[in-house]
Amino acid sequence: MSDSTLTQPSGQYSLAQILGIWAAAAVPMGILGWIVAPALAPDIDADPVGAAVARIGAITVGLVWQFVLSMIIVRREEGDLRWATLRRRLWLVKPRDPKTGEPRGLLWLWLVPLLVLVALLDVALGSTLDEFWVSLFPFFAEPPSFALGSILESPEIQAQLVGAWGFLGLWIVSAVFNTFLGEEFLFRGVLLPKMEGVFGKWDWVANGVLMAIYHLHQPWGILRNVIGSVFLFSLPSKRFRCTWMAIITHSGQSVFFIFLILGIVLGLA
Repeated sequence: MSDSTLTQPSGQYSLAQILGIWAAAAVPMGILGWIVAPALAPDIDADPVGAAVARIGAITVGLVWQFVLSMIIVRREEGDLRWATLRRRLWLVKPRDPKTGEPRGLLWLWLVPLLVLVALLDVALGSTLDEFWVSLFPFFAEPPSFALGSILESPEIQAQLVGAWGFLGLWIVSAVFNTFLGEEFLFRGVLLPKMEGVFGKWDWVANGVLMAIYHLHQPWGILRNVIGSVFLFSLPSKRFRCTWMAIITHSGQSVFFIFLILGIVLGLA
């Protein structure tokens, strides 16, 4: 069976089904991020590493749930979870030429500019976009106890993380489910192929926006996520009928942070 055949999903979701799947992912993440994590976390001033572990752990539970949800949906729709079924249903195939519909290896080269654009969005524009967004909606501001980035920048905390291999392991697990098995499987794999029936040719825009506003656990970054999710993840996935485009592009940030934390754990920071 060719890749062209493998990537033709049957049926389309209704708006109610799309929003139902969105809510099944977003609501647990909001509860875990705003209720469970703060309840489990020790005082950030007394134990900042423990607070970070509690938050990362709680969010990881939500990401794992998204993988489980994706598998439940595929199993109910397709009847099995064989690799051939997952490839077809979740667009886990080679990128295809938008004009001919045939797989083309050269299309992987699109990953180069996409990864560069993701880096520019995060490094050059991310803070500015977040500040602008929060200036419009101050109630979306990130609580100081949630700011993992600032925690990792502290020399005192970096010293505590030397040799903390468990912390690195937790971060890797969270990253795998964040940018691969969790968010991308559900939004680009499960949802995107079946949204055209409701949103037509703009299904990739709707998909990216849904992905962005699903971040109830991180509302301070919604504007940045809208731009990245719509244009850097959903658009290439739809254009090339290939979820790998979003998975690899989305994972660029995760790989960077894994190496950053590895350096901290090794005492090289």
